[in-house]
Amino acid sequence: MTNQISRRDFLRLMGAAAGAGMLGLTACGGSGSQAATTAAATGAALTSTSGKTLKALCTNESYKTLFDKFTAEVGAPVEFVSMSSGEVLSKLKAEGGKPAADLWFGGGIDSFMSAADSGLLEKVDFDRASSFADGFKSPDNYWFSKGATVVGLIVNNDILAEIGADAPKSWADLTKPAFKDEIMMSSPAVSGTNYAAVAALLQTMGEDKGWEYLSQLNDNIPFYTKRGSDPSTRVAAGEAAVGITYIDNTLDDILADGTLDIVYPEEGMPYIPDGVAAFAGADDVEDAKLFIEWLFSSDENLKTLADIDKKTTMLLALPDVSGLTLDFDTSQLMNEDLSKFGSAREATLAKWDEVTSGKEIVSNS
Repeated sequence: MTNQISRRDFLRLMGAAAGAGMLGLTACGGSGSQAATTAAATGAALTSTSGKTLKALCTNESYKTLFDKFTAEVGAPVEFVSMSSGEVLSKLKAEGGKPAADLWFGGGIDSFMSAADSGLLEKVDFDRASSFADGFKSPDNYWFSKGATVVGLIVNNDILAEIGADAPKSWADLTKPAFKDEIMMSSPAVSGTNYAAVAALLQTMGEDKGWEYLSQLNDNIPFYTKRGSDPSTRVAAGEAAVGITYIDNTLDDILADGTLDIVYPEEGMPYIPDGVAAFAGADDVEDAKLFIEWLFSSDENLKTLADIDKKTTMLLALPDVSGLTLDFDTSQLMNEDLSKFGSAREATLAKWDEVTSGKEIVSNS
């Protein structure tokens, strides 16, 4: 007798077995001398004099255009490596706080808050810092938000039909027996996206009911992934029916054929500001501070960033940015106390480990 395995189960098994290697440093922009000449020619107000290469840790590789613009206008070449916010914080603490990079760009502010509390970030002062909305920068200018990640659900209609289930309408629906092993979620210990989901659900439901809910949700999740993008990728590949994912226009391509849909849960959408900071004690901390001032002092630069991120949530952080419009109703967002995201992180993740019983965390293929 031959045991058959469906394409979906095959994809799931292959994904669980796959490992992921760290991306190497990628050079962005031309030489420092060429860029300095360009900056001088355009009359740029900010100019790098360090003669060094700015090393940045980013959540993905899509920011090359922005870093190239910085190099051309300010004069510092940039190299970057892709790493999730949780990975950055773990690596930094494991290495005794000695940063391997100068700039931290992107990822949930829970990790930035924890790093600031541990004295691992550099204070950055500039004129526009006073314009940030409450909760979207640290009180003492150790980190700033470049926007926010909003969290909802993505569903695969073909898989829903296969398992005979209706699309979930709420967070509560995800605990139904029909979704056993059909939900993809990245680990909140690694992904700022899903730390936002966990923290917001706990605040909304209360600690006791919140952990009871997360325990029931865990029963329907076969394993956890590392990146916030993994759940949508796996659901699109047919590995599961539902993914807990960020929601922005970067999902447009995989939504195009109608197989997948976005669900905005009835209880509201968690969100978490995306951070930017300079590392304390970094080799090129001055260019890291210069980049932060350059980015946030110019609406043109912020619109370039919005085009790359394919979202306009920068307006939640800096409401005075011109030429951008929010593409969702802010009343859909959960009512969150962002100030607690950092201070509660360690205890929340310890309880998470207990509730999930050490369930496997796998890398995307």
